[in-house]
Amino acid sequence: MTNFEAIFLGIIEGLTEFLPISSTGHLTLASHFLNIVQNHQFIVFEISIQLGAILAVLFFFWKRFFDVNLLTKLFIAFLPTAIIGLTIYKYIKTMLASEILVATTLILGGVVLILVERVYKIQVREEKIKQDKEISFKEAVILGLAQSVAMIPGVSRSGATIVAGLLMNIERKVLVEFTFLLAVPTMSAATLYSLYKNKEILSTDYLSTLFLGFISAFIVALFVIKFFLNYIKKYDFIPFGIYRIVLGIVLLLFLL
Repeated sequence: MTNFEAIFLGIIEGLTEFLPISSTGHLTLASHFLNIVQNHQFIVFEISIQLGAILAVLFFFWKRFFDVNLLTKLFIAFLPTAIIGLTIYKYIKTMLASEILVATTLILGGVVLILVERVYKIQVREEKIKQDKEISFKEAVILGLAQSVAMIPGVSRSGATIVAGLLMNIERKVLVEFTFLLAVPTMSAATLYSLYKNKEILSTDYLSTLFLGFISAFIVALFVIKFFLNYIKKYDFIPFGIYRIVLGIVLLLFLL
């Protein structure tokens, strides 16, 4: 992988990690056209740039991580993903490692997001949206279970939690912020585990590639988080659903 490719993929990660459009889908598409082999080195690189994006969350919300009540909820929401990840993720990754599947889940996820958003708007008109300023423990468990579905390539971690949150009538800003915060324990654990399992390939030369991808993902993610928090104050998630469908169709056309 060249330095340009590392920076380019880092930018894609920063742009897509926190939007409900699947960073995995975009990285799959980009690596396909760049002819990058998705071997163990690429897996480590992919997770490392995710860490860069996650650190952007810490930059924005660092004060929130001193809230013991919030940390407890994040831990509860993280548990389902941790348990499933340690037990069957390796088999999921092996059996479902398909670009066709990524394209399909992009399309299906887009359709689901649009339909759920329309239901949510009905609830808004009927004033059934919860005005709570924080996620309850029950909602944290459900959002954690929803997040674990994102182990299927192309589903999108943020997309899965957003859909679950909309179905529970959680207010947009509260839902999106919790989704951001939940990314920290989830992706940090995935990164550290992957780096440990593949530590033998971390040569000095490869570390420079990881750093370039990491820093580009971090910088771009800073802007994306700010954009998304401002976006949800006025607009809905339907454009992201449409984008997913279009991207999935384009990917299918190229693959088939």
